[in-house]
Parts: sequence; C-alpha cells; structure tokens
Amino acid sequence: MNLRRFSVGLLVFAGLLVAGWLTYRPDRALRAATSAVAQMICAKTFVSGFDPQTTFAETMERPGLRRLRAVMRYRVEQDMRTVEASLLGLHASRAAFHDGLGCVSMQGQKPPYVPRSNVGALRAAGPSPALPDFVEPEQAEPRDPALKAALDHAFEEPASPPFRRTKAVVVVKDGQVIAERYAQNIGRDTPLIGFSMTKTVTNALLGILTRQGKLSPSIPAPVAEWREAADPRHDITIEQLMRMTSGLALDETNSGFDASSQMEIHRDMAAFATHAPLISPPGQRWAYSSASTQILARIIRDAAGGPEQTIALAWRELFNPLGMRHVTLQYDGTGTIQGHANMLASARDWARLGLLYLGDGVVGDRRILPEGWVAMSATATLDTDYGAGLWTNRSEHVHALGRARAGIPADAFFAFGLLGQRLVIMPSQRMVVVRLGDSIDPDGDIRGVARLVREVIAATEQPATAAK
Repeated sequence: MNLRRFSVGLLVFAGLLVAGWLTYRPDRALRAATSAVAQMICAKTFVSGFDPQTTFAETMERPGLRRLRAVMRYRVEQDMRTVEASLLGLHASRAAFHDGLGCVSMQGQKPPYVPRSNVGALRAAGPSPALPDFVEPEQAEPRDPALKAALDHAFEEPASPPFRRTKAVVVVKDGQVIAERYAQNIGRDTPLIGFSMTKTVTNALLGILTRQGKLSPSIPAPVAEWREAADPRHDITIEQLMRMTSGLALDETNSGFDASSQMEIHRDMAAFATHAPLISPPGQRWAYSSASTQILARIIRDAAGGPEQTIALAWRELFNPLGMRHVTLQYDGTGTIQGHANMLASARDWARLGLLYLGDGVVGDRRILPEGWVAMSATATLDTDYGAGLWTNRSEHVHALGRARAGIPADAFFAFGLLGQRLVIMPSQRMVVVRLGDSIDPDGDIRGVARLVREVIAATEQPATAAK
C-alpha cells in the first residue's frame, strides 16, 4: 500500500515537474540570456569598436545576467565577425555582424535574411541635412565653470557598486552644443547603443508613414495573424500598441521567462509576439512591453514595402534630414528592424533625434512628423508616465512628479533605455540633454541625470562666466 502511494506520489511529482517545464521553459530563458550576451558583445565589438572582454565583464553585471556570470562563456571570431555565447557549452547563441546592418542573431536552422542594402550609399546619397550642423570643434568642452562642474558631476564614479559608467553627455541649447564629454576611447562619432531609446525611432517612422498617408494611429493594427473579424485581437489599434495598452499577454519583466525576453530567441520576433492572447480589453490596461513595439516594427516594414524599403525610408526621411551620420539599426532574422531596442548612434546623433521632437516634428523648413504628432506621443497613457513611444513628465504619476521635483521641467519628455540611456527633451528650456552609459543602478542613474539637468539649467539661466 505504501509502495503504491509512493508510486502515485512520484508520478504526480513527475507530472508537476513536466508541467512546470512546459509552462516556464527554463531552457528558453537560458537561451534568451546567451542571445543577449552574444548580441551585445557583437554590436559593441564590431559597431562601437569596444574591447570584447570589457564588454563581457560589464554585460554580466546586469540584473538577470549576473547570476550566470560564473558559467557564461563567449568566443569572438574576428575573421568571421561573429560572436558565440553559451553556458558551459550549452544553450549556445550566435550573432553575426553585417556592414551597415549591425549584428543579426542566428536563430534556428534557417539562415537569417540579411537586407540587400548599401547603407553607405544611402547615407552618401542623402540631401543636405535640413537640421543645421553643429559647428563646434572636435569636442565642445565648456568654458563656463558651472557647465564644466555639471559635466564633472555627471562623470563622477562612486567608490563601490552600483557603478554609473557614464560614456557620453551632450547638451544642446538653441540648436547648438554647449557642453559635451566622453569617456576614454569614445568620441563624438562613436556609435553607442540606445537600448529602448530605439522605441522613439520607431515612433518617428510611424509618424513619417502617417504623414505619407500609409498608416494612422487610429486604425486597427494591420497584423495578418489578427485579420479575422472574429479574432478578439482584430480591433487592437496602432496607437494601443504604441501606448502599450493592447491587452496582450506581453508584459515585460526582464526575467528571461517573459515574452519580451523570449522574443529575442526567435528568428521572426514580431511573429512570436503576435501570437500572444488577450488578457484584458484593449485600451484599458497598461504594461510595459518591448514585444508590442516589435509588432509595430513589422507593421512599418510592411507599410514601407519590405526590409530594403524600410532601410531606405529611415535614411531618406529621418536620418539624412537630421544629419544623423553614425547610425546602425539592427534587424531580426527576417529583415525586420529591431524597433524595440538596440539601435546604435553617436551621442550627437541621439541629440539630433531629440531636436526633431523639440521642434514639434519640424527641422529647418521641413516637416518630418505630422502636426500634433509630438504632443500626442508625449501625452500620458491612462494613469502612467508613459506616452506613445516616449516617457513623459506631463503626468500626475508619482515618477513624473518625482522627476519634476528633482529639477527636470514638468513639460519634459524622454527616450529612456536600459542601463541609464537618457534623451531628455525640454521645450521650456529649448534644450536637449543626452546621457549614455552602462549604469547598473536599479533606476538607471535617474538621480544623476536629474542633477545634470538641474545644474545645466541653472548654468544657462545666468550669464555664462568664462574660465580664467
């Protein structure tokens, strides 16, 4: 009798173990970790030109990865321009660099589709930028003591973790760089990864396609998987995806078990995301979700006419008019841009993107984004401090109020990215501030960014005093 009970209990336990494995798929979470490491080392080595060993060490300090540091391994093949990461040889992931297109993860048996685009030619063929060029010398080191002190504080490093690792700061006021500084081995042309600041680029491309009459935020999202009228996802709008209120089960936790993390191990990221079920009516619930933005990236691809046409659109309508010359968009295995994250650009290029939004979508005499687009994008969603591809202080949310109390103006809005990537747009100050780095502070060094903004505003509100 006891043996029978033991056997039944063992079967139940085994069944629960199998059910737990099938539900949570820890193998996928581990693959998500190795994929992230391979992608990061590849991009920072072959696009930014950084030392892979330093990149690996800093990457493994990130929350969610640091517990795997002792068993994570990587290999860089310089001649093939590929990177492989694994956990003691298991759950291996590979990423390969392609000129002008960044690093593509090599998922599954089918080789990735690499867009047939000459980015160098697209960059060279562009018209003169509508946004005037910054005319400062190699580096605009401020002469004003107050501005210099603000940069000193932005690059200060604590004696013990969490470290800030500020890589670049650029301050633009009235269209001119008034202060900038870079960490060692980084210059004003070095492409730096923006992580989720890329969502603002996706916002801009959606705005351009809306201006061209090819899309509209108010229409049901043109997603093939939802085309049947009986599908409960059929009526999800583009704006609801932009605002992350689609109601889909795509909440992001960065745990490795969430959809946004596991999306990274699929050749077609957006296709994986589109199969998520509804868990609430569209428009009624907010949850941060990179997977939602990746669905928008595929919508952009389809509206533009394909991967090559998307690349041409980005350079012709956005990067070239803004004078963004050191940009690398990255792609999934189907040629869809990684619209949710991972674009690289110089700090000055990120500042130029901010100037587009500071100018209400107009640069020079050219309207790039539709009238009202910026205001819509910076308007808070439900009771959050998130807009539609931008974070915002135009909200009563506790985080928005806290940033305002810390000295970031109440009309400010932002592109934010993992590890403290910050693009702060302040219309009332006619100012854009960029801070890029690798902060492992849980809040992405938002206090340091608030201090930088506060001190820069104070320095520019009083007559500058030249250093003696």
